[in-house]
Amino acid sequence: MVTLTPGRRNEFIDCQKAKVCIAVLPIMDVKTCWNSTLELLEGAYRLPEFTREWLKNPKYSDYRALFTTQDEWTIAKYVMEDLRPLRYRTLWMSMWDTVTLHHVITVYNDMFDHMDGVMRALAKKKTQWKEDLLFAMMFAWQKLSKYYTEVTPTTGTLLIHQQQP
Repeated sequence: MVTLTPGRRNEFIDCQKAKVCIAVLPIMDVKTCWNSTLELLEGAYRLPEFTREWLKNPKYSDYRALFTTQDEWTIAKYVMEDLRPLRYRTLWMSMWDTVTLHHVITVYNDMFDHMDGVMRALAKKKTQWKEDLLFAMMFAWQKLSKYYTEVTPTTGTLLIHQQQP
């Protein structure tokens, strides 16, 4: 809604003047990349003050109901904390200009350990959003497990699978 028109975008940027060195805008999400979701959340987490100020404009009063509540920010912060270690490992592996095959098992194990810890903590919770987060983490664990089995077959031999272009 903020970036829908140039006028709205400029008004949102004007809300930030004299408060930040470089004005920022919300990041659009990409449904196929989990790390873009993390970037979207981190970017939005820095903008609530400016979003609230922008929504004070009578032209945008219809959007006030969309403003994120403090409880929703708490949920976003929790999700960001759960995703950051996964992003760290992903970026760490992708930064190397050399072979990283010897790190694969360690990286997968670290990611599984992190996810197991999060799921253990969430399993005790009864709040709906925490139950939803547990379900999402279980789904992510299953997806990671699928990838893990593709590089570690039951023979114990590590396989490298190269996809065709």
